Amino acid sequence: MNANDISRLNASFSEATAQEVLAHAVDTSGQRLTVASSLGLEDQILTHMLSQLTDAMDIFVLDTGRLHQETYDLMATTSLQYAFQYRVFFPNQEDVEAMVSAHGPNHFYLSIDHRKFCCGVRKVAPLSRALDGYGGWVTGIRRAQSIDRALTPFFEWDESHGVLKVNPLIKWSKDDVWNYIKRHDVPYNSLHDQGYPSIGCAPCTRAVELGEDDRAGRWWWEDAVKKECGLHVNVDDKLETNDD
Repeated sequence: MNANDISRLNASFSEATAQEVLAHAVDTSGQRLTVASSLGLEDQILTHMLSQLTDAMDIFVLDTGRLHQETYDLMATTSLQYAFQYRVFFPNQEDVEAMVSAHGPNHFYLSIDHRKFCCGVRKVAPLSRALDGYGGWVTGIRRAQSIDRALTPFFEWDESHGVLKVNPLIKWSKDDVWNYIKRHDVPYNSLHDQGYPSIGCAPCTRAVELGEDDRAGRWWWEDAVKKECGLHVNVDDKLETNDD
């Protein structure tokens, strides 16, 4: 698939609903489509939508080893409610051991390079294994989540992994998300009720204050505008860093 194919695809679905975009991905990709879930609100919505389209639900979780207990509880609840099992990917044990032995358990607080190094080991590398053999992956990205995501299209070509990336919820607002959750009784992380709009690893996530951006609680000690872990960047993040 080339850039022209992607452009035509986005043009033809410019007025489509999230359900229509997801249905197209399921119909055209079949068993070569997988959904990435961090157990966030958007991913829970995609899980519910997918359950309406197929009995062969293929959803994966990147378990960094430092998730909140509430996230694990939600995994169990969701698996039971929709009658499926997640594909779970952990970081390479030797890579984690080497990283923590060299830099300590909380080195990600030291600098952006250290934080990206940790995300690279715990998220980006396992993502490659999760997508191996697949032709497409679905994400819960919304344009309103951050400046970096404001121009996200429904369909992208992920050059790093050689797969079609599908983003059905790009046009949704926060109200759209919560309305869907409540209308369809979709299970969600109890941390959302404690002021956590965006939930990642436990040491890298905090509740946000009134008026703060939803992503302000992610990597909250950083001043940088760009706050991505590397999963949604079409270049390979470096998986090593200098001591500092």
